[in-house]
This record gives sequence, C-alpha cells and structure tokens, in this order.
Amino acid sequence: MELTPEQQQLVELAARVPLVDIPTARRLLQGLIVDPLWLGLQAAPLDDEEFTPDDAASIMEAQASFARGEGIPHEEILREFGVKTD
Repeated sequence: MELTPEQQQLVELAARVPLVDIPTARRLLQGLIVDPLWLGLQAAPLDDEEFTPDDAASIMEAQASFARGEGIPHEEILREFGVKTD
C-alpha cells in the first residue's frame, strides 16, 4: 500500500513519539479512526460540580427503592416513549 505524503508524515511523527507516550498516541489515533464520540468526550470539560451529602442520600434512596423492587419495568418505559417491541 502506497502512502500519501500526509500519511508518510504521520508515520515519521509516530516514529519520534517517546516510548512512554506511545499508548497515549495510539489512543488518540484510534479515536480519530474508530469513534468520533470518543473525541468529543476527550474535549468535554471535566464535571467540577461538588458531590454533596444530599447527592449521596438521593443515590442511596434510589438504590434502596430498586432493591425493594420499586423500579419501573423496562417494558413500561418503552411504552411511555412509544417504542414498540413486537
């Protein structure tokens, strides 16, 4: 396979990447090739909202409710959003 000049330049740049940075470089290139969503996630700002005691209490309450079987069945959610499963 013959490489374009741009591809050849990438090969040359890759050869100059320090060994410790190769895993990072690989992930970056894989993201360009495989999953555009990955690129968007990498560019997204970190969630800097404080995790409060109220947040923790809400999560614990939801987990307890689910453990008691009080969750909403999947089929009901699908019906609510008009998704047909037949």
